[in-house]
Amino acid sequence: MTFDEFVTTRGPSLVRLARLLAGDRHRAEDLVQDVLARAYVHWRRISAGGRQDAYVRQMLVNANRSWWRLARNHEMPYGDSTREETVGSSDSRVVERDRLWRMVLTLPHRQRAVLVLRYYEDLDDAAIAEILGCSLPTVRTHAMRALAKLRDLNVQELAKEMGGAR
Repeated sequence: MTFDEFVTTRGPSLVRLARLLAGDRHRAEDLVQDVLARAYVHWRRISAGGRQDAYVRQMLVNANRSWWRLARNHEMPYGDSTREETVGSSDSRVVERDRLWRMVLTLPHRQRAVLVLRYYEDLDDAAIAEILGCSLPTVRTHAMRALAKLRDLNVQELAKEMGGAR
């Protein structure tokens, strides 16, 4: 597969993955552009291995993690979601999805990457381990801890809502 064919077929899914990892559309587009520029230079070596998709995904996960390591990059865009929605309205699903996504963004990078790769990219644990460069038990541990943290955050948020409803 040529580089142009790869970008044409896999480009949109790489942007989606980057957006889920980064939490910001603009930064995701920048990450994908940087990763593809680096991949282009080494495309012969990357395509010789026959696992271009996994290799570029791994580059993307690493690029996102490297971006966060820089001290100046620790701010997150915040959208005002103070508008109250009624349960059962068509907007309530969007509000609930947004609330869940804000909780996912609080997870450590590895845990967030495991959840994104597992539930959004629909990859199995072996593929995730290959992309993240870790073992299968490590992938499962990250997933278990991430889901436990999300459950705790959800309970805390619901308790706040019930306390504020009085």
